[in-house]
Amino acid sequence: MSKQERAVRTRRDLVHAAAVAFEQYGYVQATLATISDHAGVSTGALHFHFENKAALAAAVEAAANEQLRAVVREACGSTGPALQALAEASQEVSRLLRANVVFRAGFQLNFDVTRRSDLDLRREWHACVQNLIDKARDGGGLMRSVVPHDVVAVIVAATVGFGLLGRESQEWLSPNTLAGFWELLLPRLAAVPE
Repeated sequence: MSKQERAVRTRRDLVHAAAVAFEQYGYVQATLATISDHAGVSTGALHFHFENKAALAAAVEAAANEQLRAVVREACGSTGPALQALAEASQEVSRLLRANVVFRAGFQLNFDVTRRSDLDLRREWHACVQNLIDKARDGGGLMRSVVPHDVVAVIVAATVGFGLLGRESQEWLSPNTLAGFWELLLPRLAAVPE
């Protein structure tokens, strides 16, 4: 393995170890010593890659943001019904929150009021929901009586809420919970073809 490959792997391991520590202890309580121990590297190696804990947190958030953007790109690029793409995107976000510690920790850090962040994952998700609701409206897939702004608010609040509640109980992030949400909501949104 080349020096560059080792550096990339070490950096990836540090981001993962930081995510585990931030999720377990929170940003304030997580220590660089704990993170370096979890990654299996010295604190000197950690400092070679990251200046401080804030830089590690920013890297975890950035990784989560990239994963969220991939979900958003796929949903917004879908050629199928926009409401279906939105439901599928919410399921994918939920799956990532269940299965991916870096994604979970990135969201947790983004909600942490003890630190500042240049990223806003909620805004990113809100823009995706807005885009797909507008696409559904423009394509005739939304009932005329539906107020897009109100629908976006409900979907964003509910899906972000599922993410927050999922910290305490994974049941909130289960495919069945999200499917139940969409089964309740979609008949009130989707236009019936004439």
